[in-house]
Amino acid sequence: MSETQSSAVVRRAKLATAGVLAVLLTGALVVVATRSFQASALATATEIHARQYVTTIEVRPRSDDEPLTLPGTLQGGIEATIYARTSGYLLRWTKDIGSEVHKGELLAEITAPEVDQELSQAVAARAQADLSLNLAKTTAERWQSLRAKDAVTQQELDERLSAYRQAQANLAASDANVFRLRQLLDYTKVVAPFTGVVTRRNVDVGDLVSGGNGSTGRALFSIAQIDPLRLYVYVPQAYAHRIKIGDPVSISLAERAGESFTGAIARTARAIDTATRTMQVEIRVPNPSAALIAGSFVDVHVPIAGVANALVVPTDVLLFRPEGPRVAVVDPGGRVHLSTVRLGTDYGDAVEILGGVESGARLVSHPADSLSDGDAVVIAAPARTAI
Repeated sequence: MSETQSSAVVRRAKLATAGVLAVLLTGALVVVATRSFQASALATATEIHARQYVTTIEVRPRSDDEPLTLPGTLQGGIEATIYARTSGYLLRWTKDIGSEVHKGELLAEITAPEVDQELSQAVAARAQADLSLNLAKTTAERWQSLRAKDAVTQQELDERLSAYRQAQANLAASDANVFRLRQLLDYTKVVAPFTGVVTRRNVDVGDLVSGGNGSTGRALFSIAQIDPLRLYVYVPQAYAHRIKIGDPVSISLAERAGESFTGAIARTARAIDTATRTMQVEIRVPNPSAALIAGSFVDVHVPIAGVANALVVPTDVLLFRPEGPRVAVVDPGGRVHLSTVRLGTDYGDAVEILGGVESGARLVSHPADSLSDGDAVVIAAPARTAI
């Protein structure tokens, strides 16, 4: 091989070696750059995932009394189930369901032939008793005259006077029986005991009805007074002492969203039922336009006077720890401080805070159980105002 050829081979070998080294160097630079970028991205992701994002509420004093919502059923101001007082057959009825009736107005009429016959018999028995009384009176007067002349013994006179008094008693008994049967005949006309609306009619013409409301008696009608209406609610013991007669209440129906009706507390039981730990409260609801229907299920919103200047917060801000109920307060620097609070009245989805936090504090909503004192958090949204 010539010297020129040897130089060319050496030169090509050097170029190849330089190319390989350049490729290796480029690969090394790429690996280092990739690892550096991944490390930076991992650090950033770790920092992001290490942050705790929370939503907060801003505590404010309650603006007015919190209503206590209780279920109730509307009832007529007066409700009555009408039974027959006299047994017989229904001759006719004059009012059907939905009819407005006034006190004393005829509802139905019953025919009672047996009572008619009994009355005729009682009148005849009364006439017999009256004749017996007249005879006993005449006899007693005659024997008193004879006794004055010492023509009869005192024993015989006493017997005649006793017969006279017995005849008086028999006549009084006959009068009472006649009066009873005439009253039963008066009850064949069934009348409304008060002004209201017929809510039920259970009989028809020709039905046999029995007097009384026992096991054999059947109700003829049901009547309800629809203005005003009344309803009863059962207030838990915790709120019973805050209920005042005359306090207004608001009434709403699920099927009539957006509408509200007003009533007032008429009376309370003034005692706690030991079985349910509730107090019965009666509410009167004016219903002049008949907008409300007796028997409707309603929600009753009773205003409950709370503690002055108490804070009311949703129950979802509470943490229950061995130290007692606590809330997570976020300071301006984004640090969490767990504060023990003193609870007041529980309104179901909200609760009174009587101490432990101040107005304006920002509380973590739905705090995680892992949240600890001093943790750094990021507020994910502007703080909303508490109840």
